[in-house]
Amino acid sequence: MVLPAPVIPNLPGALKSTEPGDTFQIPGVWAYYTDLSRQEVIDFYQEALAKSPFLKVPLIKYRLNHPPEYARETIIDTHKNNFYEELVHPLRESLFISGWIPKEDKVYLANSKEKPITEFNVDGQTFQGKITLYHVTSPLWARLLVWTGIVLLSLILIMAFRSVFLSPWKPKR
Repeated sequence: MVLPAPVIPNLPGALKSTEPGDTFQIPGVWAYYTDLSRQEVIDFYQEALAKSPFLKVPLIKYRLNHPPEYARETIIDTHKNNFYEELVHPLRESLFISGWIPKEDKVYLANSKEKPITEFNVDGQTFQGKITLYHVTSPLWARLLVWTGIVLLSLILIMAFRSVFLSPWKPKR
């Protein structure tokens, strides 16, 4: 609960976006232009979030796959993407990974009125996709409050189950 959060590294071989909405306008949000595939990006961040910087203690994490439309509710409503995943450290933090690889977006390619964009040209470089990250953390006091509630509720439930299951076998006086 009190271990420091892993540092989220920059995506290797990627160019950090300087577009509005990808920088300081929304706290905890940043984006990259990259040629990495969806699986390569997810694997990179799963590895980066696997251990705490304090003594490399392994952390419990889950990978959740959300519908791409949820990114519009979580990050920004004009956000284009064709995948949206979340890496969760329970009761601690989440890293939302939203990606748009236009060549793989069948809906976008089918509904585009003009010639669809299939790659990004930024600063003289060409990239296949754009990855947007949104990092959400919970404050330490909230973690401790929730954890204390879970422990207390668990103790109450254990005592209740003991009294229910042991009462028929107690000798009557």
